[in-house]
Amino acid sequence: MSVASDYEWPRPPEGGWTAEDLDRLPNLPPHTELIDGSLVFISPQTDFHYLAIRLLEFRLLQAVPPELDIRCEMTVTLGRHNRPEPDVMVIRKQAVDGPRRTTFAPEDVLLAIEVVSAESVERDRMYKPLKYAQAGIPSYWRVESDGGKPVVYTFALEPASGCYVPVGIFHDTLTVSVPFPVSLDLADIDKNPFQP
Repeated sequence: MSVASDYEWPRPPEGGWTAEDLDRLPNLPPHTELIDGSLVFISPQTDFHYLAIRLLEFRLLQAVPPELDIRCEMTVTLGRHNRPEPDVMVIRKQAVDGPRRTTFAPEDVLLAIEVVSAESVERDRMYKPLKYAQAGIPSYWRVESDGGKPVVYTFALEPASGCYVPVGIFHDTLTVSVPFPVSLDLADIDKNPFQP
């Protein structure tokens, strides 16, 4: 597939794009992120990626306490030049102020989850966790595929260093107490979560 010759890619302003630009730029592909002032276009989603997000969203919605909520594929504004889009976030419900919201502040996010794709390995393993930690998001989970089955790597923010430290690696059942108690069967990835 070739790009039409009359199409003009967005050209960044001097100093790079800003978080506010994501809401104003026309015709951006879905799920465009802003990392260090540069637009990052996401490749087509794999079935594993979709199923992992669906499993996490549904199971976390069942476990979340009333003051928290779940959002998928919405951005978090980490600063003027960084507005990544976690695959799943646990947010404070009080941050939801209407249907036109497109992004959340890091202080409203308790957990950011990234499902790793072939093109996002470095971003999800290195860059995004660093930025989420620097913004003070208390927990980070990274989900990777092991033969089509999810493996969840969990991290907690260590306050003195401001960096994430590993908390656990989960292959079959994910059981954690932070940011709230939840236990979910990772083998359920292939099952429709809406059926008993």
